[in-house]
Amino acid sequence: MSDLQSQRILILDFGSQYTQLIARRVREIGVFSEIRPWDISEADIKEFNPNGIILSGGPESVTEGANAPSAPDCVFTMGLPVLGICYGMQTMASQLGGKVESSDVREFGYAQIKVENTCALLADAKDQTNDQGDALLDVWMSHGDKVTQLPAGFALVASTSSAPIAAMGDDSRKLFNPQCRRRLCNDKLGRW
Repeated sequence: MSDLQSQRILILDFGSQYTQLIARRVREIGVFSEIRPWDISEADIKEFNPNGIILSGGPESVTEGANAPSAPDCVFTMGLPVLGICYGMQTMASQLGGKVESSDVREFGYAQIKVENTCALLADAKDQTNDQGDALLDVWMSHGDKVTQLPAGFALVASTSSAPIAAMGDDSRKLFNPQCRRRLCNDKLGRW
């Protein structure tokens, strides 16, 4: 039997209604995780000694500027894999030099995203294909903002008609960001 705490994932909570589900899915694949508030100190992050960090979604808007919650800067400089989901993606994009804007179309509920380019997190992932043979993923969308400009070093990973940057990734820095979450389970966390 493996030591559950040999791999540790820190989940920074931005107020998502799904944060507990994220933690449960991580634990179901045999990885220890803890949920902490988004404004955790750098010292507490380093004391936890994570092998990776997940930035949850949340109800706030990155477009609120200085008033918007943001991840501690060390999250992006520790060399750890980071997965930003929904708001987590938006704050990562904004903090690393990308651009986030309010969307004319709010998405809430089931959606399909088209895989535009593969990244380590979504390699070989597809739930269906369209008539052109493109990989499609069944996801849950819940957002009113969207990333409109990728940060330097990131590639477009997936899109929808209303969210042209529905997922982005930087394989070299192990930074991955879906605007959505997989509908049934995050089975790709094991690849992380």
